[in-house]
Amino acid sequence: MAQRFAPATPKFPHMLHGGDYNPEQWLDQPEVLEEDIRLFRKAHINCVSLGIFSWAKLEPEEGVYDFGWLDEIIDRLYANGIYTVLATPSGARPQWLAQKYPEVLRVRPDGLRNFYGHRQNHCYTSPIYREKVAIIDRKLAERFGDDPAVILWHIGNEFGGECHCELCQNAFRAWLQKRYGSLDALNKAWNATFWSHNYTEWSQIESPAPHGENAVQGLALDWKRFVSYQSIDFYKWERDCV
Repeated sequence: MAQRFAPATPKFPHMLHGGDYNPEQWLDQPEVLEEDIRLFRKAHINCVSLGIFSWAKLEPEEGVYDFGWLDEIIDRLYANGIYTVLATPSGARPQWLAQKYPEVLRVRPDGLRNFYGHRQNHCYTSPIYREKVAIIDRKLAERFGDDPAVILWHIGNEFGGECHCELCQNAFRAWLQKRYGSLDALNKAWNATFWSHNYTEWSQIESPAPHGENAVQGLALDWKRFVSYQSIDFYKWERDCV
């Protein structure tokens, strides 16, 4: 019977069977890796995703990189017939990055900036975050891009959420200007005469907030559209870095 879909990669033109794997959590217990490999082979697993949340291990200090442990794990898996889907680590930034560059952390709708923690707690608009992600991504691509054990790339992790920082506010206004062309067109589309909401300067527009405007449906809808646009733009930009 003819094959209906092309394989995910010509490096391994078979059905991929595996999942996310985070061995950096027990690097001090090498016997765990060996037992995992035994179980992987027993389950006929042929690929795993590595490095999704490994940024702090890959770059423990700014500009200081440690890929040796990842090399060893990729090689050990490959020797047992298990390929690697290598992830970019942008889904969870290291502590040093958030401490030195607080603009990379998201701002909530109420205007408060998040503390460090959680996944997806970063601003897609931040030039600094994009710069630091680009550096680590490109170094990974240079190191492992031609490795026969690496068959695919896993870009980021479960994109979602939103940031209300001033960088995102300005990007939102620029997005609206491109979308509507004029404030007259925006005011008409948003029925801004409702409750005297007419905008006379682009700088007056702010994202929906619990302590500000959250009843104008056009604003709420366009904010969600902008967040989707910015998330996709970040994904495409990171993909291109690799």
